[in-house]
Amino acid sequence: MKTNIYTIAALVAFLVLFAIAIYIYRPNQHELTRITVVGDSQAKVAPDTAVISFSVVTQNKQAVDAQQENARKSEAVKQAIESIAANSKAEIKTSNYSLNPEQDYYSGKMPKILGYEVRNTVIVSLPDLNQVGAVVDAATKAGANSVDGIQFIVGEASPAQGDALALATKQAMAKAEAVAKSLNGRIVRVINASEGGVPIQNQPNLFDSSNASSMAFPSNIFATFANFALTL
Repeated sequence: MKTNIYTIAALVAFLVLFAIAIYIYRPNQHELTRITVVGDSQAKVAPDTAVISFSVVTQNKQAVDAQQENARKSEAVKQAIESIAANSKAEIKTSNYSLNPEQDYYSGKMPKILGYEVRNTVIVSLPDLNQVGAVVDAATKAGANSVDGIQFIVGEASPAQGDALALATKQAMAKAEAVAKSLNGRIVRVINASEGGVPIQNQPNLFDSSNASSMAFPSNIFATFANFALTL
């Protein structure tokens, strides 16, 4: 009797293990093929933002005096810019602050510190291109020693970026549908999507320090805004 019970138990265990093995190693009739496609787009649009960099440089025998003078001049430059661009939502920030000793290397002796130089960069992002000349004039009169450069760009909030991303997405989907059709398949779902790309500005520096008010602005620029990758 016990022998029969053991035989039945062993048979049941064998059948269970056999069923599990069949389930694990069964042919997958619904196996999906994954493909990754990339779409990209390029837009030609007019710039809507000017980025202007000013340098404020001060020198003094005492480091603290050079720092304080630079702070006063930098603040004066910022206030002068704000007075001109108060209604255009200009963004003003400082960067590349440095304090360096000025040394005498030509006396034939151990270099001697003659004084200190403080350099600060004031960067202005100006949405109103018509105010560029007035901002440059105001900043230089307030104490900016030089205009390091002016770039005309397309701002991050530009509708052109959204349009370019939409076109890149459509292009990626069109590629995916073409691949699926060639494989006699169909798109089931999107597994992963990612976007990237930044504007690439191709233009000369149009700033003329001798006559800031007569600067010419570029009518358009080429900018690669977006690429979009899909895994399906």
